[in-house]
Amino acid sequence: MVSDLSVWRVRPEPGPLVAPTGSGVLDGETVAVKDLFAVAGERVGAGSPAWLAAAPVEEEHADAVARLLAAGAAVAGLAQTEEFAYSLTGANAHHGTPPNPRAPGRISGGSTSGPATAVAAGQASVALGTDTGGSVRVPAAYQGLWGIRPTHGAVPSGGLLPLAPSFDTVGWLARDPGTLARVGEVLLSADTAPLPQDAPLVVSDALLDLAAPEVRDAVGQLARAAGARPVDWAPEPAWLAAFQTLQAAEAWAVHGAWLADRMDTLGPAVRGRFERARSVGAADAEAARSDVARARAQIRDRLGNRVLVLPSTATVAPRPEDAEAAREATMLLTCVAGLGGLPAVSVPVTTSGGLPAGACLVGPAGSDRSLLALAARVGR
Repeated sequence: MVSDLSVWRVRPEPGPLVAPTGSGVLDGETVAVKDLFAVAGERVGAGSPAWLAAAPVEEEHADAVARLLAAGAAVAGLAQTEEFAYSLTGANAHHGTPPNPRAPGRISGGSTSGPATAVAAGQASVALGTDTGGSVRVPAAYQGLWGIRPTHGAVPSGGLLPLAPSFDTVGWLARDPGTLARVGEVLLSADTAPLPQDAPLVVSDALLDLAAPEVRDAVGQLARAAGARPVDWAPEPAWLAAFQTLQAAEAWAVHGAWLADRMDTLGPAVRGRFERARSVGAADAEAARSDVARARAQIRDRLGNRVLVLPSTATVAPRPEDAEAAREATMLLTCVAGLGGLPAVSVPVTTSGGLPAGACLVGPAGSDRSLLALAARVGR
């Protein structure tokens, strides 16, 4: 897998691609950087050969990359992503699908697919990625990794190629909770709403029921072991539609001018999403923005100062032929944290069939560091 172009776009041997610029809590760690972040001396490829061919060489590191380097980490290389990060399967029409070391023959999950596979395969210790609609939490669940989507805006996004700014977050994955938390020490400021040591956990049957039985059972078992109390929390049917409409409108606003006469350079699945994005009118986009604002207020009010436990994905990693069918069900779950702008940590669990899955802990806005600590305790 060392030379697998489905995993890495740039990975020098011997490495690293970029040496640490300082020393700190990440000494000795190696980072697989999603190919959306600026790395000085390299181009941003965004999973698109056409974009890469036109991209300039970056003069500075993205904010998150610079912080990791200053804390002692090295950049192992630039890892592949799905085109413009507009997918959750991990499949890239040009470079293929990164393998899933924890579930061979099944998809890796995206769009932080290359970095996640690099970490699961032991080729890097940290995956630096993004999570807009679940692009950290999905590969974390499918590959048995720890992953976090922080509070929206908690990590600076300078030098990151956006997809949908209302939902884009800088996230990361690791094989263990200690490494995940140390990266948090570097990328996150102090919590503005820290969780108490005995923060109440809650779980909803309605949300559990959105997952396949084997995933539901594994997540429910972790929730019970952690003392989560049952609550009545059913997702609103309009939430996902509002999320997807606004995401599409913003994706076209960001990339539409460049893609307008280059749609044929995209793979079929991503091209279909951008075609739908192009058709979103201004009135529909504004209505979706209002619906998203209402959903955010409702979700934050409903959560309060508690921590919600729900499945990170609706299924275990599907086989390639079933990947798109699993996407919509999973987004019903992932959009809760996305709409709320809330931090979410995916904790690895194992199903009765021995496959990896994820239990997601969603906390109040600004509770990121203490949520990482709570997730580590729950995961044990």
